[in-house]
Amino acid sequence: MLEMPENLRAQLRSQRLMQKQDTSRIRPILQKAGLRPTKQRLMLGQFLLSGHHQHISADDLHLLVLQCGFSMSLATVYNTLNQFAEAGLIRKISVSGQRTFFDTNARNHQHFYFEDEDRMIDIGGAALMLSPAPQAPEGYTISKIDILVSLKKVENKQL
Repeated sequence: MLEMPENLRAQLRSQRLMQKQDTSRIRPILQKAGLRPTKQRLMLGQFLLSGHHQHISADDLHLLVLQCGFSMSLATVYNTLNQFAEAGLIRKISVSGQRTFFDTNARNHQHFYFEDEDRMIDIGGAALMLSPAPQAPEGYTISKIDILVSLKKVENKQL
């Protein structure tokens, strides 16, 4: 589940994001990325591009939008997240082909995925290296290398 500071959640809830909060910071970010600043993109941009680093699923973001008193379909959330990812504003990370997270840190970095908790965090410290990088097939170039380390809780077994 999304871990957003309660003060930010309360601010978003109380200010009725699109009606009272200034979107002037988000609008140029969207325009620079080649995206038209629609009402939905501006709203989700406030949640995702505010500088608070997070790993979030479309379902969790949709729930957050609803909890803050806004109306938006899950399909719109999915479409907007994918548009943000295609524009390079956020990063799309698939887990086992079944679950997708969106990372507000679009730079190349690695992640731990906690299977039992269905959550993701960045791997801190020194980055993992794949050396040498594999050679791409003819006519292709490597655009990025994602490293996801899946973790499972160790069961305490008493003898």
